[in-house]
This record gives sequence, C-alpha cells and structure tokens, in this order.
Amino acid sequence: MKRLLKLLAEALATLVVLPAVGLYYLTRLFLPPDQAFAGSSQRFRSSPGLRGVFLRRAFYRLVLPQCGRDCCISFGTVFSHPTACIGERVYIGVYCCLGDVTLEDDVRVASRVSIANGARQHGIERLDVPIREQPGVWPRITIGRDSWIGEGAVVLADVGKHCVIGAGAVVTRPIPDYAIARGTPARVVGWREGAPVEVQKRPLQEEVLVNGDRPSRGAG
Repeated sequence: MKRLLKLLAEALATLVVLPAVGLYYLTRLFLPPDQAFAGSSQRFRSSPGLRGVFLRRAFYRLVLPQCGRDCCISFGTVFSHPTACIGERVYIGVYCCLGDVTLEDDVRVASRVSIANGARQHGIERLDVPIREQPGVWPRITIGRDSWIGEGAVVLADVGKHCVIGAGAVVTRPIPDYAIARGTPARVVGWREGAPVEVQKRPLQEEVLVNGDRPSRGAG
C-alpha cells in the first residue's frame, strides 16, 4: 500500500511540474541554458514539506541528465547548472547551493552547504579589466559514493568516496577516498573505520601535504 501511494504521489508530482518543464525548454530557446535553468530551479525551491520533495524530484528527473528516483532535495535548495547529476538515495539538506556537480549514490549533504565549481571562477589578475569580464575556470565537482558533507561546508574540489567532511569545512583541494577532513582549509585528520589496511597506514602528514597545508606537529 505504501509503495502504491508513493507511485501515485510521484505521478501527480510529474503532472504538476510538466508546465514548468515545458516553460524551461521554451526559455532555453531565448536564454543561455544556465540562465534558463537557474530560474526554473528557483521556482520549486520554496515548496514546503513532503509535497516540495516530490515536486523538486519530479522536476529534476525530467531536466537533469541523472536524478535518482529516491533522492531527497530539501526546502530552499537550488541547482545552478542543468548538467548536475544526482545518484540514487542521495540526501540534500535545506538551503544548499549546488553548481555543476555529480553526487554519486548514497551521498549525504547537510544543510547550508555550498558546492561550487572551484576557487577560480573569476579572473583577478588584471586591474584594468573588471573582475566580471576576466575569464575563469569552472571544473566539475564530484562527491564520491557514500560521502557525508557536514553542515555549512563549502566544497570547491572533488571529494572521494566514503569520506566525511566536517561542519564548516572549506574544501580547497581534492580529498582522498575514506578520509575524514575538517577545518579551513580542510585537511585530512583521520580515516573511516573499515577502510582498507593500506589506506589506514597512510601517514596523515602525507595527506596534509597533498592538500596543500603545512603539516601539524606530531602528524603521522
């Protein structure tokens, strides 16, 4: 019975979002895809409760290259790029801002997390040209399977699989698989229990250096 009710709710949500989906594709004829998509994404961000979860999921399933059927996209969350991919059983908390990202299966993103496309989106080298007119770099960001991004984190680089990123961390360099990282900038402080033996034997000092930070005393 529960399964039947869920299927019915999904069908109704799909019917409700169809006009918005049609408007989105029509808008793409006149605006760049990113601009058209941003407006459509914002349309459903404030739908409350379980109704909003179903509406957002239905919309993104129709317009994104991949969106897991059982993912949860919470209130206030927006995507800025139509190329984002959401895996199966992904949870995204409230008020998140996500760019051109891939969230692999079983990823959990806490509230108020920002996943942006790198730290060089705007050029700043020249003073005779406004920042808005200087070219930037927009790498796609991937959050690996079964990783957890903590409350208020800012992610500017890839995160491996089975990772834990602490609340408020700022990820500026890639984080390796199985790592527990925290701080600003984020650095590896440990490994997930159950990680392969060869991973657990890695000296933390090595990983700190990989992340571009000065090793702390006693590391390794």
